[in-house]
Amino acid sequence: MTSPTVAALYRYPVKGLSPEARDRVTLEAGGTMPFDRAYAIENGPGRFDPDNPRHLPKITFLMLMRDERLATLSTSFDDATETLTILRAGKQVARGQLTTPLGRKMIEQFFAAYMQAELRGPPKIVFAPGHSFSDVAMKCLHVVNLATVRDVERVAGRPIDPLRFRANVYIDGAEPWAERTWVGKGITLGGVRGEVVKHTVRCAATNVDPQTGTRDMAIPETLLRTWGHSDLGVYVRIIGGGELAIGDALVVNASAELQARVYSLFFAS
Repeated sequence: MTSPTVAALYRYPVKGLSPEARDRVTLEAGGTMPFDRAYAIENGPGRFDPDNPRHLPKITFLMLMRDERLATLSTSFDDATETLTILRAGKQVARGQLTTPLGRKMIEQFFAAYMQAELRGPPKIVFAPGHSFSDVAMKCLHVVNLATVRDVERVAGRPIDPLRFRANVYIDGAEPWAERTWVGKGITLGGVRGEVVKHTVRCAATNVDPQTGTRDMAIPETLLRTWGHSDLGVYVRIIGGGELAIGDALVVNASAELQARVYSLFFAS
């Protein structure tokens, strides 16, 4: 049996907004996909302190679980200038450099109008160097097995866009649900070493069609009713950085602890 391979790579520069496909990325130990969830939009008066950044519940921010209209927007993010461009129906509706007060204000003004009904107060772009506004406090990669998505499609009786699951890495070639046996084990993804640390518990954000913003499925309920849990995907902590590209192999190792010992014995300086 051939090894699973990386089918797609995505990042989400602003929490809750659209994904950006990558062909190749460079990952660092203890880090995330570059610029993944680097920014977020506080929904009204917030608690995020950029001088003392810490993980906060996603309800603090605009996000798809509750604010499905976000899915009607498409965005692009320029790494060099950290400029966000927002489009609706193919037309630019806002643009701003997120590292500058004026640029953030341009984006905030757009969301103040577009998400007025959902806001608890003025929206605010927040960030801190090195911080990621992930749903989990740990910096990690989110990995989803496309064979598992297809198994859920089989039960649901309809196609499911894998982007509903907002993963960083989509893999193919594994058995459905194989990833549920990987927790506690080490894996290699291309030139990257990682440790599978936990299952991904799905929330109502997966019920939203990422193309239309329509809340048209009940995926967590389907998972719970059919398989007795609401998990789909795994979180992977990066323990050895390197290059990762579409087409790279994923290999599951005996255990993360054993993998680390072998690596330090043979490769550490």
